[in-house]
Amino acid sequence: MNKELLDYLLSRKSAPIQTLREPGPDNGEIATLIRAASRVPDHGKLEPWRFILYRGDVRVTIGRMLAERYAAVLGRPLAPGEREKEEERFSRAPVVIGVISVPRDNPKIPQWEMFLSAGAAAMNLVHAANAMGFGANWITNWYADDAEARRLLGLSPDERVAGFVHIGTPGEEAPDRPRPDPAAILSEYAGPWGDDG
Repeated sequence: MNKELLDYLLSRKSAPIQTLREPGPDNGEIATLIRAASRVPDHGKLEPWRFILYRGDVRVTIGRMLAERYAAVLGRPLAPGEREKEEERFSRAPVVIGVISVPRDNPKIPQWEMFLSAGAAAMNLVHAANAMGFGANWITNWYADDAEARRLLGLSPDERVAGFVHIGTPGEEAPDRPRPDPAAILSEYAGPWGDDG
């Protein structure tokens, strides 16, 4: 048994994005993160995901574009606080990695299974970042569901966002939150649903 790995999995927490500081991962570390992220279940070896790296000044540019898009979505100018919030979406952490679901045509493998594989890649990315000593936070937000915002973020029309993983050096200990009781979320199979026997 790998007790160290199990202890990590039983105590893993997401670092609040606003606490993530420089330094973020460098090029070599990013390459390792992507190698780890891509080691996920992938029925048919389709690689139904890709990754987009957002770092440096491009994060500020993206923030400005998202603020303009959000104003268009709302149909009104943004208040100063709203604009600042949108402009900082991608510049709060040193590095943001978009995990993108890329659908593939396959007669045997459904699209939802491919999307789940992208979700697994996002979780592996978080685990790998934590293993390297970084804090990480996986989010989506409104721009993941807006076609024009996805275009601005570099996605093609048929691609979807599995998540944006924000990565940096944690500035403080991540708080924990209440976790579910395993007994409340696990049941023994007792036959088809609705069948009272």
